[in-house]
Amino acid sequence: MASVLKIADDRSIDPTLDLFEEIERLRVERNAVILAHYYQEAEIQDLADFLGDSLQLSQAARDTDADVIVFCGVHFMAETAKILNPDKIVVLPDLDAGCSLADSCPGEALARFRELHPEHAVVSYINCSAAVKAQSDMICTSSNAQRVIDSFPAEQPILFAPDRNLGAWLAKQSGRDMLLWQGTCVVHETFSERKLLKLKAQHPTAKVVAHPECEQVILQHSDHVGSTSSLLRFTVEDDSTTFIVATEAGILHQMRKASPDKEFLPLPPEAGCACNNCPYMKLNTIEKLYLCLRDLEPRLELDEALRLEALAPIERMLAL
Repeated sequence: MASVLKIADDRSIDPTLDLFEEIERLRVERNAVILAHYYQEAEIQDLADFLGDSLQLSQAARDTDADVIVFCGVHFMAETAKILNPDKIVVLPDLDAGCSLADSCPGEALARFRELHPEHAVVSYINCSAAVKAQSDMICTSSNAQRVIDSFPAEQPILFAPDRNLGAWLAKQSGRDMLLWQGTCVVHETFSERKLLKLKAQHPTAKVVAHPECEQVILQHSDHVGSTSSLLRFTVEDDSTTFIVATEAGILHQMRKASPDKEFLPLPPEAGCACNNCPYMKLNTIEKLYLCLRDLEPRLELDEALRLEALAPIERMLAL
């Protein structure tokens, strides 16, 4: 009897299989599309039909004609794909791939908070649950957040959820006084200013690129602040040859592929590790990707009433 490889959910894989060939076979057989965020492991990024940040993947999910969407990211991303594609099968390699930022803002808590501030329009960062999206007037991503904020009249007060760092950065950029939900990302809030200054001293010509989910102490030292795709684009177009990167380290794979002659240094957190990986993003593996294509499980399902409530603010965002 052949031995089998066991993974966390106790499903089995024949160890003689070439998983990459099997994924390609199943992708065609299932008429499936694989969407992957930049923070996934390199081998998953290389397998993806569409690779990007939250906005790019939302647009790809909306426009696909596949029967099956395999979302290699975290739970709220797969939820967004299901909101936009109710008639398609949406699977996530690991259903436990959650998000500390999304978890920081339960839908019922935001609803109560909104009741206390009825005059505020609610803009929610896409890194939130379907329940929070349903409480929102508009969704934004880090790519289009400034444009979304600017679409509201200057006199309209805004409640921004759930990321306080992105909200604070937007308030600074727009000059608007916004009420901020106090959520943060477990990856971006732990970058070390002390280690950043040390890296800058060791690499005096390096430029610092940072995601706006980072704390202000990191952003104030940055040469470019933007979404993941914006950071990638900046490192390609800028003349510098060395970059200190203050976001999840998965993006370095694409940066190195796009600019093999440049050096990319991941900014470490205050703890002892060399870089900052999202523990949720890294729950997805090639083995789990194969299994979810094989079994079409675990599936993302949504209550239809909730889906429709969450769809409206996403459509307003995509209309921009």
